[in-house]
Amino acid sequence: MQRGLIVVEETPAHADLLREAEEHARGADAPLTVMTFATERDVGEGVEKFEALGGVEGITYDDEEEFIDAAEDALSEYVERVLGDTEISYDVVVEVIDGGYGTATLAAADDHGADHVFITGRRRSPTGKAIFGDWIQRVLLGFGGFVTVQTREKEET
Repeated sequence: MQRGLIVVEETPAHADLLREAEEHARGADAPLTVMTFATERDVGEGVEKFEALGGVEGITYDDEEEFIDAAEDALSEYVERVLGDTEISYDVVVEVIDGGYGTATLAAADDHGADHVFITGRRRSPTGKAIFGDWIQRVLLGFGGFVTVQTREKEET
């Protein structure tokens, strides 16, 4: 692995995957890009989506740049809380998207030069995938490097 990209949210499954990605990065002596996505709607409504990541507490932003700065600070706090004093080099990125997570993940992997992507998905029936689509499947089929997928059986609260 030359550079890993992990797409995270604030769930326990994502914390586990972040620890796994950190182990890979440490073993390969490679940097890691920790990323999460937001939508235009998230920007207009505020950063509640990121409250569990860090101390943003319902702040709303009219400016997308201010929103991204606050969300990246929250994501940095989250990574520090999960990984503690890690020895790996990592950067955090929040990207505002208007498309699907699969397309955004593939573009981010390309933009950041990642050759290994870490994502968390959930189990779906084949019918559910056909009807609702599956961004995980899009990444698996569209990415030219390694993909680690952690499937969540249940979410802890």
